[in-house]
Amino acid sequence: MEDFAAQSSIGHRIRSIRKARGIKSTAELAALIPGGLLSGTVLRNIEAGAKPDLAVSELLNIAHALGVSPVLLLAPMRNPDARLDLPNLSDEVAAMTAIEFDGWLSGALDSAHQWTSVDDQSERSQLQAMRELELHAREHLRLSRLIDLASDPDQSDARATAPNLVDSLAKRRDDAASQMLKLSQYLESAGWKVQRWAIDRPSVRGLEER
Repeated sequence: MEDFAAQSSIGHRIRSIRKARGIKSTAELAALIPGGLLSGTVLRNIEAGAKPDLAVSELLNIAHALGVSPVLLLAPMRNPDARLDLPNLSDEVAAMTAIEFDGWLSGALDSAHQWTSVDDQSERSQLQAMRELELHAREHLRLSRLIDLASDPDQSDARATAPNLVDSLAKRRDDAASQMLKLSQYLESAGWKVQRWAIDRPSVRGLEER
C-alpha cells in the first residue's frame, strides 16, 4: 500500500489516502462532500496535478471527507526533512521542511520553525494557553462526573474501599479549576473571548452544553 503521507505532491497524497480509505473513485469521494461542492472531475484533476492551486475550502472539505488532518495533505509529513512541494510558494515558505511547516501551521511553542519577533512569540504562547485551557476544562468536567459517581449512595461499597476517593478527586478538580482561572485571565487580558471557560461554581459553565 502506498504511504500517502510521504507522497511528493498534494494530488498524489489525496489519491493515495483515498485508495487507502477504500474509496474507489473520485466520484465516490465527491459524494462524501455534501452539497455538491466538488465534482469527481475536479477531484480527478486535483489528483492528477492539473489543478494544483486549491482553495482553502476545497482543501478542508477534501481532508474532512478523507478523515485526515489537512497538514498531512499539505506536506509530506512522513518525510519530515523534505521541502514543501506546493506550487506558487515564496522562496522563504518553499524553503521550509515538512516539520518546520507543521510547527508554523500549528503555532507550536517548541516547534522546529523559528519565530523571530516578540509578537509572533506572544501569539504562539496564547495559542498554547488556549489548548491547555481546553484540556484542563475537559479534565475538570471528567473529574466532576467521577465525583458525582463516587458520591452516589448506590456506590457505597466502592466508597467504603476507597474512603478518600472523593477528597482526592475534588483536590484534582480544584487544581484543574485553578489552572483554568490563570489561563483564562491571561487570554482575556490578550483580548481572547474565553467566557465559556469561566468558573464561578463547581462545574464549567457551558462545557456540558457542547
